[in-house]
Amino acid sequence: MKTLSPLGMATLGSGVIAITYGLARFVFGLFLPAMRDELTISPTMAGVIGALPFLSFVFAILAAPWVTRYLGIRRAGVAAAGLAGVGLMTIAQAPSSLALATGVLICGISTGLSSPVMAQAVHRVVPPGLRGRVNAIINAGTSLGIALAMPAVLIWAEAWRSAYVGFAALAALGVVGALCYLPRDEQRASPSRPSTAAVPVSRTQWLAIGRLSGMAGVMGCVSAAYWVFAPDAVITAGGLASSQTAWMWLAVGLGGLAGGGAGDLIARLGPALSHAAGLTVMSTAIALLTVDPADFALVLTSAALFGAGYMILTGFYLVRSTQIMTQAPAFAPVLPLLATSVGQVAGSPLAGWLVGAEGHTIAFVLFAILGIAVAWLGSWWLNERGAPAVDEARPLEAVDRDDPADR
Repeated sequence: MKTLSPLGMATLGSGVIAITYGLARFVFGLFLPAMRDELTISPTMAGVIGALPFLSFVFAILAAPWVTRYLGIRRAGVAAAGLAGVGLMTIAQAPSSLALATGVLICGISTGLSSPVMAQAVHRVVPPGLRGRVNAIINAGTSLGIALAMPAVLIWAEAWRSAYVGFAALAALGVVGALCYLPRDEQRASPSRPSTAAVPVSRTQWLAIGRLSGMAGVMGCVSAAYWVFAPDAVITAGGLASSQTAWMWLAVGLGGLAGGGAGDLIARLGPALSHAAGLTVMSTAIALLTVDPADFALVLTSAALFGAGYMILTGFYLVRSTQIMTQAPAFAPVLPLLATSVGQVAGSPLAGWLVGAEGHTIAFVLFAILGIAVAWLGSWWLNERGAPAVDEARPLEAVDRDDPADR
């Protein structure tokens, strides 16, 4: 096994996340119209299939710390990238809606496994002072995957099977990278070493993770309006062509690369102000889309700002959770990331009801107001006095450094 530098870990990790999140999860909806036409999928069935990645993601991310502990970092990383490849190829070859649903379900499993595995890998190979930066860069890999998928959407919008074969080939490269470079974890079979679940976590740490997860849930709810209805808004209210939404999502992906700076933002501004700034940017992007949805340049600006705000926030939850529970890096991001998805599931029907009742403009403005209000009124939840967990974890970090298995 070759030893990873922090830059190498950031590169490999962001690549795996680009595959499991960007290609295996977020791109599916852009190809769904062509899939529906070819496979004769009803709107109801399309909705059921669209919900499957969330369901499998929930179970996978809850199981991810256990899987990482018992398989080890390398095998778990290979499993995450490998499942993405299997799911993507299953979608590419799907002869029916049932096979398509199976592939989508498998892709959701790969997504749920990948973030905790990468967080554990960062904890193993990256010095403490650089972990926040590396975790944030890895998380921004989602945007990289979305951005890279947009040319595929423009070129192969109808030939979706060819696009998914290409995505599966990239997943195969991710498997090779994980197999060659992720650290081999010898502690998985050692009964003498305490497991992640057995590591004591203080009440203060649980409270801090609870606050973080609450904010993540609200953020997920606010973001749902944009993820689900932004393309519909610019087509319906702005009269833009459907092909232009691909460029919109490209802007989301490119803007989201700013999320790689989430760790540095926390170090510079502190958790409360960093979170407020990210949520304000995202909410402003949502409101901006209502100003003139027919102005393509303004739409792209809104999309880029939304991508930046969203990825800064998800990077914030990942970095901050691993800072709070330093001794349990695979488990730490589970609850905030899960809360984000739950918030999105709750926000989607709420946004749909508002769009149907009041129109896109009113719905987006209300969601933007909610986001800005929570950004600043909820800042006290993330105040530093609620997070002395990093100090409490220092003795455990010292134990890890003394264990030869961690080297």
